[in-house]
Amino acid sequence: MPSSELPDCPAALIQPLRETLLALPSRPARIAAAVSGGADSAMLAVAAAHVARAQGIELQLFHVHHGLQAQADGWAEHVDALGRMLGVAVVQARVQVAGDSGKGIEAAARQARYAALARLAREHGVADVLLAHHRDDQAETVLLRLLRGAGLQGMAAMAAASIRDGVRYLRPWLGTGREAIRAAAARLADERGWHAVDDPTNADPRYTRAAVRTRLAPVLDERWPGWQAIVARHARHMAEAAQVLDEVAEADLQGLEPGPDRGSFSLAAWRRLSPARQAHVLRYWLARQGVAMPSDARLADLLRQLRQLHALGHDRQLRVEHAGLAVRCHRGRVWVEPA
Repeated sequence: MPSSELPDCPAALIQPLRETLLALPSRPARIAAAVSGGADSAMLAVAAAHVARAQGIELQLFHVHHGLQAQADGWAEHVDALGRMLGVAVVQARVQVAGDSGKGIEAAARQARYAALARLAREHGVADVLLAHHRDDQAETVLLRLLRGAGLQGMAAMAAASIRDGVRYLRPWLGTGREAIRAAAARLADERGWHAVDDPTNADPRYTRAAVRTRLAPVLDERWPGWQAIVARHARHMAEAAQVLDEVAEADLQGLEPGPDRGSFSLAAWRRLSPARQAHVLRYWLARQGVAMPSDARLADLLRQLRQLHALGHDRQLRVEHAGLAVRCHRGRVWVEPA
């Protein structure tokens, strides 16, 4: 199908995708775009079709059918129609979202969606999946993380590229505003008759992100126009700061006489660090041992016990259980083992 048959797409939406793919270590043979049928992901698919064709990359559209809305079957058919318009294969996965997981329906749906995308990627030989998160999504994420008391890493919000379950997720539009994307989607509807679906949960304030979007964002829009760009820039600065602190933590860990597998370290060497660096390198080490990050209160208790243990001598033992694991200390060495 000649490129002229692709729907028009603004250069402002195409260029970030082109730059994202060119920045990869090597050009992928195939990529996928996650498409819900909404305006953002639909325009991501259109822009990706232009870039993939220009670079000789095979493109697929991944659609996850949550079954949470009565219209879900219609959305799946709508994505199929978009794929036909673009001349791109659409593959779908149906998921069951656990409503009683204790995480909330939003978190459960997100977890199910990523699991399904990873499964589709494995089945179809795709290593890179494009996501349509944009600058306004990033700003909302920063606000949500702030209100939940996230640390520096959390305030960095969504990364432009991240690895999850062996799949690299690419978010080329974190610097692109929602308004430009929605305007392009409206033009697509006018020119091709394909209208993006509208998920009612996006405007339902019972859902946390929708509450930010419908109740908090209008107030910010009125008082601080363009606040999304400012908050998204804050996320980039936090990501840079977090990277610097990780480099400091890595250097500190190297100075703690780590074991061959970095699974243990010297308590005496750790005790010589400043309190702030003690806490940071401990968080860094726990994360790299696959330990779920403890709450501030639990981490403070662990720090207190490690500091007291050192003061009382290396002959005393320590055992602190957390998330199915136990932090142990004996004869001056700290390590983690199954609880």
